Amino acid sequence: MEIEKICVMGLGYIGLPTASLLANRGYKVYGVDVVQETVDIINAGKIHIVEPDLDTFVQSAVNSGNLVASVKPVEADVFIIAVPTPFKDNHVPNVDYIVNATKSIAPYVKEGNIVILESTSPVGTTDLMEKTLKDEGVDTSVIHFAHCPERVLPGKIMHELVHNDRIVGGTTKEATKVTVEFYKSFVKGEVLQTDARTAEMAKLTENSFRDVNIAFANELSMLSDKFGIDVWELIELANRHPRVNILQPGCGVGGHCIAVDPWFIVDAAKGDAKIIKSAREVNDYKSEWVVEKIKNAALEFENKERRKAKVACMGLAFKPDIDDLRESPALYIAKRLMAESIKVLAVEPNINSYAEFEIVDYKKAVEDADIIVFLVGHKEFKEIEIDDTKEVLIFCKMNVKRKIPVL
Repeated sequence: MEIEKICVMGLGYIGLPTASLLANRGYKVYGVDVVQETVDIINAGKIHIVEPDLDTFVQSAVNSGNLVASVKPVEADVFIIAVPTPFKDNHVPNVDYIVNATKSIAPYVKEGNIVILESTSPVGTTDLMEKTLKDEGVDTSVIHFAHCPERVLPGKIMHELVHNDRIVGGTTKEATKVTVEFYKSFVKGEVLQTDARTAEMAKLTENSFRDVNIAFANELSMLSDKFGIDVWELIELANRHPRVNILQPGCGVGGHCIAVDPWFIVDAAKGDAKIIKSAREVNDYKSEWVVEKIKNAALEFENKERRKAKVACMGLAFKPDIDDLRESPALYIAKRLMAESIKVLAVEPNINSYAEFEIVDYKKAVEDADIIVFLVGHKEFKEIEIDDTKEVLIFCKMNVKRKIPVL
């Protein structure tokens, strides 16, 4: 089938890079977002998120006329749904955004269209998308439905969208076939074929695997602290074994994928996903453990100096060198400390402002703080030299430089 027009629902961390990439490949792309400000920024050829090379792609796509953003869908040959899939307070998946996006395209879907779900979703969500359109009066027997989960790394999205292997699973064999051909038009990696439910489970499996391995590293870090062992040295030594590759611990696990997706399996498994559930609990607990370590350090300082400590929280994003705060353990830790009436200097060099508190320049924070807590290993922090009199707590992979005292 000939594909000319593509409608991308959701212009966030996946939708906008995908839309701009496709537009630069010659497709006519209509990007849809519910936030008018986001639409206006993109139509001006600018971006509202931090991602290397994305600004160049968007500017080129908009200037060529191949990318137009709007708050409403249009008729197209392919519809790509790339909206958030958070969970509710009890860790039950929330697919409302997918359902609402699907309903919104119902008036525009026609025979022969491909409707693709890229949002990471619980098993069965692609079927739900088809049912939703059917309930809206669409003849779904003449529409192709498929799931193609995104599997890119923030900071490398524009490269990995093209070069990573992709998994495509349709609700029918024909849907799989036509969707695979579409992805082959812009993906240099291998496009792997399966069914929709397996494709959905594959993405959840990938992120659960990573979550379990990070949990092992995080548990090691807490045990090492208990035993008086340097966890960084421990892991470096253990990894010299030819069949051992322990990951680096952090202050928890964040991001929209690894911190969320395993709960989709846990919810569906109804008590049978024991290892996956335990790993999630370990990684969530690590953030609480970090909060307690910082609180204890602040209390010791107050008892000694007879004043409250200023604590610099270095980094708020969920990983180094990005601006993404989704499910960020570092952001959670900073908020928890503030709730405990600790004087926090919140540092995040990748964002200019945050609604709930002031963002402090990292150099000023290091100068003013009594306790410096490294939560995220941003590149800016590697150049910092810290006065030897200040207490430093490190919860990410960092080599801290100490100023040599002037005698």
